[in-house]
Amino acid sequence: MDQLSLNDENDVAMPLANRLRPESLEDFAGQKHLIGEGMILRRLIENDQITSMIFWGPPGVGKTTLASIIAAKTHARFINFSAVTSGIKEIKEVMAASERARLMGEKTVLFVDEIHRFNKAQQDAFLPYVERGSIILIGATTENPSFEVNSALLSRCKVFVLKELSVEDLKEVLYRAIKSPKGFGSERLEISDDCVGMIAAFANGDARMALNTLEMAVLNAETKDGIITVTKENIEQCTSKKSLLYDKDGEEHYNLISALHKSMRNSDPDAAMYWLARMLEAGEEPLYVARRMIRFASEDVGLADSNALRVALNAYDAAHYIGMPECTVNLAHACVYLSMAPKSNALDAGYMKAKEDAQKMMAEPVPLHIRNAPTKLMDELGYGAGYQYAHDYEGHITKMTCLPDSLKDKHYYEPSEEGMEAKIKQRLDAIRKWRNEK
Repeated sequence: MDQLSLNDENDVAMPLANRLRPESLEDFAGQKHLIGEGMILRRLIENDQITSMIFWGPPGVGKTTLASIIAAKTHARFINFSAVTSGIKEIKEVMAASERARLMGEKTVLFVDEIHRFNKAQQDAFLPYVERGSIILIGATTENPSFEVNSALLSRCKVFVLKELSVEDLKEVLYRAIKSPKGFGSERLEISDDCVGMIAAFANGDARMALNTLEMAVLNAETKDGIITVTKENIEQCTSKKSLLYDKDGEEHYNLISALHKSMRNSDPDAAMYWLARMLEAGEEPLYVARRMIRFASEDVGLADSNALRVALNAYDAAHYIGMPECTVNLAHACVYLSMAPKSNALDAGYMKAKEDAQKMMAEPVPLHIRNAPTKLMDELGYGAGYQYAHDYEGHITKMTCLPDSLKDKHYYEPSEEGMEAKIKQRLDAIRKWRNEK
């Protein structure tokens, strides 16, 4: 296996993240859904049956590392190609060499980092060589390949989605760096589990950021009697943040999100704002907080104020577009709005009741009168017979039942008297009363 690179790196003073790059699947952290025992990507790599593929995921989750592991496993020329520094001329040169190798019976694996940076013409240049089998293309991108990769090229590649690393995944990476001779294994280094957890939490799923932060903290730590001691203060200086102390189980993380949720539920904007700030200033991923607010908007506010869901979704979009620290005010906007909105858990409670019945009665048939009858046979069997079109009736309601007969008297949604839901309750009570009388 020959490994070629258009951008060879000098090993001198190589960053910790590069020195610690895993060389086997056993050393690789995270992505168990792809490379765990028996998973599809692991089987392809181990059996040297690689096909053209796209690795899609956020920074620092192992896209380039997986390509390197493939390079070590595959019986092929492996070329590392960067979309940042290469153009059409370089593509044509590599493609010509790959075609010559194919004619000699040798396959070429071409890894293209940041493939989304290539324009359509540059991506088109790969297409005939992928189709002929001159190259096996492995592209890496942080952007949605559906939008950023030429559809013709994308249709010939298998897309593998890499997920951001968990705090536990990152702690595994950090401890390997602390113990490995390629990292700080030859140093007399003292660092607590809390400090490792702080770095892992700050990195937001990015192994490269975690290792860079560890390296900076070690370089700036105090050395006494040959012992390097990394403290919480070192890490705060390196990250410019006051970091949370996450224990091994991440309990404090869940304690804080619980405090935020329950403060908003209790209509206490002051407490909610404090817990929000505690999380964000500690390095919590803002999109995680925004996702919890979206859930809260329907679970705890619901139809009492349907605008709450729009506010939460807008806050998520704002956090996505502008990131930290600018998005803090957007999340604070949603936090206070949700805190002060009228509260109702009727949607959540109603769904839970419906879910319970649905799980117990999975085989209940759909009533014939609300089935579609797209074929003559279905029409003859009575599908759709007796259906009442609501818009043809006064008030746009009918006496027709839409639940299975065994559940026809069940009520799942019970609106509260809060906010707009009070009007919904009034209307629903009137509809139910009318149907009972009919």
